[in-house]
Amino acid sequence: MKFIEKYRKICLKNNSLLCVGLDSDLSKIPSFLKEKSENPLWEFNKRIIDATYKYVAVYKPNFAFYISQGEQGIIALEKTLSYIPEEIPIILDVKIGDIGNTMKHYAKAYFGKYNVDAITANPLMGFDVIDPLLEFPDRYIFLLVLTSNKSNKDFLNDEQEMYVKICKKIMGWSTSNIGAVVGATNIDKIQEIRNLLPDSVFLIPGIGAQGGDLENVMKYAVSQNEPNILINSSRGIIFAGTDDAPENFPKAAGIAAKELQKSINSYL
Repeated sequence: MKFIEKYRKICLKNNSLLCVGLDSDLSKIPSFLKEKSENPLWEFNKRIIDATYKYVAVYKPNFAFYISQGEQGIIALEKTLSYIPEEIPIILDVKIGDIGNTMKHYAKAYFGKYNVDAITANPLMGFDVIDPLLEFPDRYIFLLVLTSNKSNKDFLNDEQEMYVKICKKIMGWSTSNIGAVVGATNIDKIQEIRNLLPDSVFLIPGIGAQGGDLENVMKYAVSQNEPNILINSSRGIIFAGTDDAPENFPKAAGIAAKELQKSINSYL
């Protein structure tokens, strides 16, 4: 099934546009898991998924939090990918971007070995980045267009407005499986980006810990015919209860996911 079909089906079933980012930082995981589990990253993710899967449209593991832990981290990632319900799409957050021959191997790794539905990618090296990924037409590519971090002004949001050039390139490439990463902190630019990419799915980080405003995001990012958005929350959900009641962190994560799901839907 193509990513876009899978995405639309789960959005309807779970009545959700929520993406839960599995940025499972080992240093923030409750200590009892580290003491009792052979693989605390995996045990943490399993409990988060059990508590949130009814409220999400997508899960997004960030590769960095797993590769940094070596073999145990990769095992945790593989178990997590296998455990996520088949009907829920997975975006692997890797932000890769390289020459064509290298990208072929990235594509084989992420779409082949790990069999994820979508990845994030950095388009700054041009179409060489995209072309090998298009050999997997059922998958989806979220290109970094305008990120939520403050230093995006160094390149993406500088005086040359590189984000506009990226949007125009996406339109010129005339493929239906390229979306955009658009940070929620860029309220003054989101409507412009939506006008440039009317049918693309937007992956929107920056709500919560980074200070993005949900109401304005929903006002300006939703497309005309379909919402075509995914609102990502990572730390605000998966670590919602790890400080106050570590033993009950899954319940806190489930409550946080449900509340954000409802908040998103209230603006539709």
